[in-house]
Amino acid sequence: MTRSFFVGGNWKLNPTSLSAAKALVEALNKADLDPSTEVVVAPPALYLLPIQEIAGKAVKVAAQNAYFKESGAFTGEISPKQISDAGIPYVILGHSERRTLFHETSEVVALKTRAALDNGLKVILCIGETLKEREEGRTAAVCEEQLSAVVKQLKEEDWSNIVIAYEPVWAIGTGKVATTSQAQETHVDVRKYLATAVSPKVASETRVIYGGSVNAANSKDLASQQDIDGFLVGGASLKPEFVDIINARKA
Repeated sequence: MTRSFFVGGNWKLNPTSLSAAKALVEALNKADLDPSTEVVVAPPALYLLPIQEIAGKAVKVAAQNAYFKESGAFTGEISPKQISDAGIPYVILGHSERRTLFHETSEVVALKTRAALDNGLKVILCIGETLKEREEGRTAAVCEEQLSAVVKQLKEEDWSNIVIAYEPVWAIGTGKVATTSQAQETHVDVRKYLATAVSPKVASETRVIYGGSVNAANSKDLASQQDIDGFLVGGASLKPEFVDIINARKA
C-alpha cells in the first residue's frame, strides 16, 4: 500500500488577526498544490470555524489541541466532540510544547487520542526526544515510551486515523534540523516498534511525518526518504515557502 504524502501547517499562536489568517488560506487556495498531497492547516482555536468556511477543497483544517472529556467544568479546554461537531476533521495531540509548557504526560496524550478517535476525529500524534535524550542515545526509547501509552488505548483499526509526527524537540523553531539520515533512521525505528507492538500492517500503512525546522530548502531531500511520509511545519507554514514544502514530492 502506498502511503499518501501529508503536509500539515501548525500555526501555533499565529497570526494575531483573522484577516491575516484568512490571507494565509486564500493564498493556499490560489496556489498550484500537488493534488496527491494531503494538506492540513491548524490555526488558533478562535479561527477554526472562519478558516474552515473559506478553505478550498485541497485544504483541510485541524485543531491544535483537545481535551479527553467531551463536556464539563474544564475552563479553557476544547472538547473533541465540539471540534467534530464543527466539522473539523483533524486534531494535533502531544506536541512537545504541550508536553513541556503544559506538562502533558504521555498518558494524558493517550487519553486525548482515545477521546478524539471516539468522536470521529483524525489525530496528528506528535512524538520526539530532547537534545539531552538524543545525546544519551535514547531517541528510539523515548519515542517508543511516548507511543506505548497510546498503543495501550487503541485498537488495531484505530491506526488508520492516526498520522505520527516525529518532531525532535531540539529542532523545533531552532533552525536546527535532523539530518536526512537521522530522520529516516528514527522513522524506521518507529515502524519497527509499531510492527512489534501493534502489527506489521499498521507499521507499513501508518504515515510517519517529520517536523522540526522544515523549510523549502531541506524539504525535497527529506521527502525523498522511503519512510518519511510528509511534514508537520511550524514557522514556515506562515510563509509563501509553505507551498514549496507541500510540493516537495512534485516532479
